[in-house]
Amino acid sequence: MARKLKSDKWLFIATLALVCTSIVMVYSATAIVLAERGDNPYLYLLKQGTFALVGLAVVLVIMRIDYRTYRQPVVIWTVLGAVAVALVVVLFGREVKGATRWLSIGPLGIQPSEVAKIAVIMFIAAVLERRMERIDEPSYALLPIGVVLGTVVGLVLTQPDLGTAFSIVMIAAVMIFAAGISYRYIAAIAMMGVPSLFLLIYLSEYRMRRIQAYLDPWADPLRGGYQAIQSMISVSVGGIFGRGLTDGLQKLFYLPEPHNDFIFAVIGEELGMIGATVVLACFCIIAWRGMRTAVRAPDRFGSFLAVGLTTMVAFQALFNISVVLGLLPTKGIPLPFVSYGGSSLLINLIGMGILLNVSQHASASQIVTMTLPPTADA
Repeated sequence: MARKLKSDKWLFIATLALVCTSIVMVYSATAIVLAERGDNPYLYLLKQGTFALVGLAVVLVIMRIDYRTYRQPVVIWTVLGAVAVALVVVLFGREVKGATRWLSIGPLGIQPSEVAKIAVIMFIAAVLERRMERIDEPSYALLPIGVVLGTVVGLVLTQPDLGTAFSIVMIAAVMIFAAGISYRYIAAIAMMGVPSLFLLIYLSEYRMRRIQAYLDPWADPLRGGYQAIQSMISVSVGGIFGRGLTDGLQKLFYLPEPHNDFIFAVIGEELGMIGATVVLACFCIIAWRGMRTAVRAPDRFGSFLAVGLTTMVAFQALFNISVVLGLLPTKGIPLPFVSYGGSSLLINLIGMGILLNVSQHASASQIVTMTLPPTADA
């Protein structure tokens, strides 16, 4: 037990800073466009502000719940069962932009695939805690993880949502790697995973168009390459200090989804390299303090839980920013804590609440070794 329950203030401050940035930048990215359309220019500001207040209140509650509660089988299987049912039900829901990803609960819309991330993290953390000493025995340690992961990822792909499915797989891969799995299994998983990813892209016409647009966006500047080109223009014109808050031009009917997937481009244009660097610094602090919490957690479950939750935020942020900068093909993955959307914001804040509770129990004098000592056949 920890001597004194005290949360990681750096982790909390970085998260709070990103949420505050979200409220400001979502307003900046939407106000003028909404006004031109005759809508309330404060509409998205009020919605995102409400999401943020609710999310921060949830954080204050979650961070006071002992994280070891989540290792109980009844908790894990209840959450997984609810997620699985929601992922099936959502397939029969309303189609939005060619996908069925939203589950309506009253006036709110929830993406079950976002909840699935935390459910999978809790399950894998519990399995690895109990079975990591035999992590290189696939039928003992990896099979249960593979069955649950395959089921969840398969349901997410059916929506279809390759980006979220890929995120869940990457989170699981990092957690298993932290458990000390042999490199030969890593190589085998990669050899199976890469061709599968290639087929998922190759057999989908719109995904192939995105790859082609990524390789040469200027070959089709008004269609396939439009988002990437407008995003790069938005970032490039910001310079060091930016045009000034609310003074960006690309968001005015040029940059698609400026308040959502491409909000980092708006930050780059209006706040410049300085503003973009501050946002990047906040994510780096979350990654640093999250992994620090993983190393100093009092038990392996807390360690793996911290690794999974930190990876969930860090990987998504890296992917989103890379898309905005033209380093990866366009994919609808929001920037954690910053992009508009109550579902993503709430789930990420719940994850941070759990991580903050793990940090309360972390001790500078207690360091957990997650990886096993190397063996002769490793």
